[in-house]
Amino acid sequence: MKVMKWVVASMVMGAVSFSAFAAKEVTKEEVQKMNLEKIGTVNTTAETTSPMDAKRELSKMADEKGGKYFLVIAGREHGKFSATADVYK
Repeated sequence: MKVMKWVVASMVMGAVSFSAFAAKEVTKEEVQKMNLEKIGTVNTTAETTSPMDAKRELSKMADEKGGKYFLVIAGREHGKFSATADVYK
């Protein structure tokens, strides 16, 4: 029973810590209002099966590029989903 509590607790902490560091999706208005600096562009492959999976992948890629925010600029559904986003800091 104690092991199960630790497993659940570590999963919750992992989810919380991931979201604390994940790049946040923003709108065009937020980019202008916050005066964000564009640092690049990222693209997902057509391997994701839902728009949320594509956004999660974009967030991860933005993190790897050193960004705190991303703006989805294009999306495509062709059996699977792919997307492109600008990355900002």
